Amino acid sequence: MVQIAIRGDSLVKIVASIEAAIRAGRLAPGERLPSVRGLAKHLELSPATVAGAYRQLQRRGLVVTEGRRGTMVSHRPPLPLPLPGDFLPEAVEGVRDCASGNPDPALLPDIGPALGAVRRRHMLYDDDPNDRTLVDLARAQFEADGVAAERMCMVNGSLDGIERALSESLVGGDRVVVEDPCFTGVLDLVRARGLVPVPVAVDDAGMLPEPLAKALAMKPKALLVTPRAQNPTGAALTADRAAALRVVLSEVPELLVIEDDYEGAISGVPYVGLCEGRRRWTVVRSLSKSFGPDLRLALLAGDEVTLAHIQGRQVLGMRWVSHWLQDMAVHFLQSDETKRVLERAAETYARRRRALLEALAERGVRAHGRSGFNVWVPVPDEAIMAQHLLQAGWLVRPGQRYRLASAPAIRVTTAALPAAEAVCLADAIAAVLHGGARRSLV
Repeated sequence: MVQIAIRGDSLVKIVASIEAAIRAGRLAPGERLPSVRGLAKHLELSPATVAGAYRQLQRRGLVVTEGRRGTMVSHRPPLPLPLPGDFLPEAVEGVRDCASGNPDPALLPDIGPALGAVRRRHMLYDDDPNDRTLVDLARAQFEADGVAAERMCMVNGSLDGIERALSESLVGGDRVVVEDPCFTGVLDLVRARGLVPVPVAVDDAGMLPEPLAKALAMKPKALLVTPRAQNPTGAALTADRAAALRVVLSEVPELLVIEDDYEGAISGVPYVGLCEGRRRWTVVRSLSKSFGPDLRLALLAGDEVTLAHIQGRQVLGMRWVSHWLQDMAVHFLQSDETKRVLERAAETYARRRRALLEALAERGVRAHGRSGFNVWVPVPDEAIMAQHLLQAGWLVRPGQRYRLASAPAIRVTTAALPAAEAVCLADAIAAVLHGGARRSLV
């Protein structure tokens, strides 16, 4: 019983008890906690004390409160020990992984020449934290997409850039507009910072203007948006949708808009953004999906105030992104061979994604995936679908962790799924949806 794992005769001790239980695995990610009144009665404390403990845990991202549904342990609480819920099942012979979200290693550029481009001298504390050649290359890339990149810096990946922008501009309890469904890493990060996610529905063209207007009425301090390759739905902003969203956003000029362009050029569609002309904004463009996940580097452009906050905090902490990584990024961005690899990757990812979408459509199954690595398939029961597909030899992601208010679905990563195999996976999905007694799942 959950209550047995929670002890303490004060707010501080209750918080420490719950955190210790999470670290030890006695309280699992997603596990529901007792009601405030129930735990107060068990501990012989006032409900106000227990409610205060829950609020503190929520501010730290350890628990999530879902209104009348109660309070549960975060799916990925910010604790130092790895948790089993973070990982997919180990590879099983005969089971195809369409869940991990990784790029296809065969479509990544050769790392050897990039390693050879690393400088042979040490960088010192008073050296420029940002390689000038990389800054120039990044600025040219941004400006080609219409992003004003007078001010730039390097960060250790998209989530690092997002966290820095949020932490320097918001405080615990502030609201953040997010897409729904939304990338699990973003949701985990927002909650770990003690921020409150405000969901806005998306379709294939991105956030919907009317739900965004309603969300803005809740006085959020920031908006997180994925301009293309939205994870998990594959949505990508169109010019018309972006124009409509900019009209809505013009009513809140002080709102910080953060764009997570994590997949960049290999997403399969052109960049369309929302930050043009805004006072507070930042665009984060990761290189990890294109050049390799271990290249923990992203390019970040933004307004003067936001960049000053981010760079100021960098100086007080990690100071800079390794110049060895920056040297490798320069090599990749300058290499003609890398450009050919990226073009081939973008074409291949798009072909694989389309193959599954077309196969599903032929079988009467609705799905979404305008760009990127993933296809989002609405289903009535995502747990049942994932279980049946696993039995049929396919590992996919149930959509629960991506969703706030949106309907159930599964996420299928097609990045390494040969087009010829898409038919087999579509057959398996359709068999669960249409087959026998499960026809009601359609």
